[in-house]
Amino acid sequence: MNDLRVEVVDGEAALEQWRYVHNVIVPPAALSSAEVRQRAGRNRLENAYVGEVLVGCSTVRPPAADGAVTVIVRVLPEFRRRGYGAALYDHVLGQARALGAGAVETCVSAVNEDGLRFARARGFTEVERYVLDGGTAEWVDLRLTPVPV
Repeated sequence: MNDLRVEVVDGEAALEQWRYVHNVIVPPAALSSAEVRQRAGRNRLENAYVGEVLVGCSTVRPPAADGAVTVIVRVLPEFRRRGYGAALYDHVLGQARALGAGAVETCVSAVNEDGLRFARARGFTEVERYVLDGGTAEWVDLRLTPVPV
């Protein structure tokens, strides 16, 4: 998608835009502004735009002890099925490769059928389903090995 622009989250306005997309896509795990600031300190957070319109966001977590890099792509529902998710995924996959990922992981809410279908179509396989302590939402961890070149 030539019209998709991805920018690193920098500043309060960008943090709030990232937070907005995250909270729309995963309401059971809604984050406060303080929590997003904390995540921005340890992960790469980016917003995706078409022109000046916010269409999605992404998270890339640094490699875990086993070399796996976690990537999460979120596209607002009204912008899905236009190729933005695929373009944003390709972008974060490139970041995972640059970090030397031995595997790529992602996490999707079990009720997000679009997200699960998207991940599986790209070769991710389910590793685990769980409910966080004190929560009711079911989460699905998926893994992609080897990392596509």
